[in-house]
Amino acid sequence: MSVKSPSSSALDYLFLCSLILFAVMSQCYGQGSIGVCNGRQGSNLPSEQEVVELYKSNGIKRMRIYDPNQATLSALKGSDIELIVDVPREDLESPQADATQWVQTNIIPHFPATKIRYIAVGNEVDRENGQTSRFVPFVFPAMQSIYKALSAVGLQEDIKVSTATYSPVLMDTSPPSKASFKDMSFMGPIINFLAQTRAPLLANIYPYFAYILDTQHIPLPFALFTSPGVVVQDGDYGYTNLFDALVDSMYAAVEKAEGPNVEIIVSESGWPSDGGPGASMENAKTYYKNLIDHVRKGTPRRPGNAIQTNLFAMFDENQKPGDPTEQHFGLFYPNKEQKYPEVTFNNL
Repeated sequence: MSVKSPSSSALDYLFLCSLILFAVMSQCYGQGSIGVCNGRQGSNLPSEQEVVELYKSNGIKRMRIYDPNQATLSALKGSDIELIVDVPREDLESPQADATQWVQTNIIPHFPATKIRYIAVGNEVDRENGQTSRFVPFVFPAMQSIYKALSAVGLQEDIKVSTATYSPVLMDTSPPSKASFKDMSFMGPIINFLAQTRAPLLANIYPYFAYILDTQHIPLPFALFTSPGVVVQDGDYGYTNLFDALVDSMYAAVEKAEGPNVEIIVSESGWPSDGGPGASMENAKTYYKNLIDHVRKGTPRRPGNAIQTNLFAMFDENQKPGDPTEQHFGLFYPNKEQKYPEVTFNNL
C-alpha cells in the first residue's frame, strides 16, 4: 500500500497550528508565573540593585513594591521584571491634580524601560478595619484620578489601575460559592470600574491567617496543599486546598458584583517561618513550594486558568510592625541567602 506524502498546504497548516498552540501555552504559563513582593521595612536589607539582581538570578519574573521608591524603579530598568506599584493609603486623599503629578513623577520617567503593569491604589482598605476604615471614601475616586492621569498620556491600556483587597471584605465564604462582599457601596463601584477598564482585581490571599483563626475546623494539611482528597465540596466544585477556596470565594463575590470577566491576581500570599501558631520553617517551606507548583492549574471555579501569584515576601523585615509573624515571611534572609533552598521560582 502506498503512503502519500502530506501536501505543502497541509504542512503549512500543521505548522501554523503548532505556532498557535505554542503561543497559547506560553501565554498561559506566563500568566501563572511567580512574583515576589519586595517589602523594605528592614534595617539590614540589600541595596535596590542587589535586590533586582537577586530576582533575576532566581528567575523571578514579577515584583510588587509598596510605594514608588525611585531607587527600585530605576534599578528595574531593562530587567524585564513586571511590576506592581502601590499608591500608599496615606496618599489616597490627594485631588486629581496630585494624581497627575504622581503619574508624571513616578511613572513617566521610568516606563517602558521599567515594566510597570499595575498600579495598586491602596492596600487592604476595609470599612471594618479600624486602621484603614478612614481611607474607604478615597479609594475609588483615587483609582479614577490615576486612570485619568494615565489616559492623558495614553498609558491606560499599558498600565492597569486596581486596588489590593483581602479576604476579610467577604462574608459567607463557606462554601466559596456563597461568598459576597460585605460592603457593596465600597466594592461595587470598584468592580464596575475594573470591568469597564478591563483591569484585574488584586487580592491578598492568606490561608495562614484563615487557618490560625479557626484551627478547630480547618485542618493544617488543607492550608498547606497536602490534603489527600477533597475537604470542601461546593456543588460541582471540590476543594483539596484552602488557597483555591479563598480565591474562588473572591471570584464568587466579584461575579455577584457584576464582574464575571474580572480576573483576580493574587497580589500577596505567604506563610511565616516563626512568631506565632503554625509558623515554622517546615510549614512555610511546604506552603511556598506547593503554592508555586499549584498556581498553573487554576482553581475549581477557573480550571486551567493559571493564577498570577505574588509570594510575600522577598526578605524577613525586622522593622515591620504588627504581630511577630510579620517579620518572618521572607523567602530570603537579608544577607541574600535563600531560606528554603528546595523552593524554586522558575519552574513554570
